[in-house]
Amino acid sequence: MVGTSGVAGRGGLLALAACVGIWLVGSGSGERVGPPLPSPAEALSALSGQASYAGSIAPLPGSPPTRIRIPSIRVDAPLTGLGLQADGSLEVPPPGRRDLAGWYRDGTTPGAIGTAVIAGHVDHATGPAVFYHLGALRRGATIEVARADGRTAVFTVHAVEVYDAKAFPDSRVYGPSPRAELRVITCGGGFSPRTGYEGNVVVFAHLTGTY
Repeated sequence: MVGTSGVAGRGGLLALAACVGIWLVGSGSGERVGPPLPSPAEALSALSGQASYAGSIAPLPGSPPTRIRIPSIRVDAPLTGLGLQADGSLEVPPPGRRDLAGWYRDGTTPGAIGTAVIAGHVDHATGPAVFYHLGALRRGATIEVARADGRTAVFTVHAVEVYDAKAFPDSRVYGPSPRAELRVITCGGGFSPRTGYEGNVVVFAHLTGTY
């Protein structure tokens, strides 16, 4: 990842502590009804070349983000800075704040050149959390990130994928980019009542506007 102090290659950065599925486990239901998962039609492999980045614009100067909005799945959430834990995994927002998402504060700021990372919980002890519906996003959806400089960076989704945590593709998700790109990540994939979610849903987006 551009400007993220060697995040790529750490392995399992986003094997988030949020992936325990505490709401699903606590419900005691024998039939799991979990968050939506992306269709294979939304994957990077379904795209061709530069079609992935249609409408890209020049990056913005760096500025910390303050809020994320994803209108199509009704997300409108404040952002907090996240660092790395001692084992190299990404910190997560406080478990009691299911309305809160976080951004990797030692990396690229959303809208600047490179690959910025925003992460959040999929569920909470009492129900769905901020990114519960992330897997329902489709190519062409809009993500807005408000910034401390008063500008809002507008991103367009070009892919949505789900990965097993044991085979998380660090370079594909965090790799360097000459554009301003964004990854929005939560837990997802298979689910075990013993260990929780077994993977991550990753949204790939690129900067297409500002206001």
